[in-house]
Amino acid sequence: MTSNFKQLLKASFKSEDTEEWLDVHFTRPIGLAFALMWKKLGVHPNTITILSIFLGMAAAYMFYYTDLEHNIAGVILLMFANFCDSTDGQLARLTGQKTLIGRMLDGFAGDVWFACIYIAICLRMMPQTIPGTDMEWGFIIWGLAVVAGIMCHSPQSSLADYYRQIHLYFLLGKEGSELNSYRQQKEILDSLPKKGATLDKLFYFFYARYCRSQEKRTPMFARFFALAQEKYGSPLKIPVETKKKLLDGSRPLMKYTNLLTFNSRAITIYITCLLGCPWVYMLVEIVVFTIMYKYMHYKHETMCKVLTEEIS
Repeated sequence: MTSNFKQLLKASFKSEDTEEWLDVHFTRPIGLAFALMWKKLGVHPNTITILSIFLGMAAAYMFYYTDLEHNIAGVILLMFANFCDSTDGQLARLTGQKTLIGRMLDGFAGDVWFACIYIAICLRMMPQTIPGTDMEWGFIIWGLAVVAGIMCHSPQSSLADYYRQIHLYFLLGKEGSELNSYRQQKEILDSLPKKGATLDKLFYFFYARYCRSQEKRTPMFARFFALAQEKYGSPLKIPVETKKKLLDGSRPLMKYTNLLTFNSRAITIYITCLLGCPWVYMLVEIVVFTIMYKYMHYKHETMCKVLTEEIS
């Protein structure tokens, strides 16, 4: 049984390059244990995703309060929301129950958690005094939240996911990656019937624009990818030496893609809320995570520029 569990766990990892230590040793094993339990009970993966949304919202509600007990409860609830987020994907793979609605819910869940957490922190901080002054935060905290959440958090996590999928694409091939283009998603959207298929249309409409936003921020990679497609018939057919250079240059950046996703943000929220200074989390988003984001983007684009010149 132990051997079988280890095999299933290993199979759930996409690659050693892109897996985060905390996920490998903590989140994924617990998520798989839950997945096996839900599988026995016949629970659908989408049900687990919906459960994660409510757990994340409940966590945000707990972070609204300033006392230690509520904040500890918030930490526990957000951890369980993350376990469910890991579980739904593992359960879908175990049972073969992958659906379009599941993809929509999976992307939606994390956005709901963090949106609710930002709102809870703002409501919590509004009547409190800004450190070093006698002035209340008031609506200033909402401005800070807009910058941290919309202008920093959203593009950071989006680009981190894009670079991870690029790495997996060249490491494992198309089947091992979820790298998609705006053009491909727009073609699928345009091919849908004019009547009906409302959920499909909604998904591909927003997903196509999500892909386009990623592509607009990575012009050097887009140029490299297009040139490789034109010259070799497929970017996967680039010379072995070029592929090795791409992976060797991309691999060190995978730690930043991990730092700019869930775990680092969650840990920062836990610490700042427990210490009674959740506004610090927003400053970490704006300053620390943005520096990581800029560095990751610069290094990847520079690498793609060099590789484009090599295959031109």
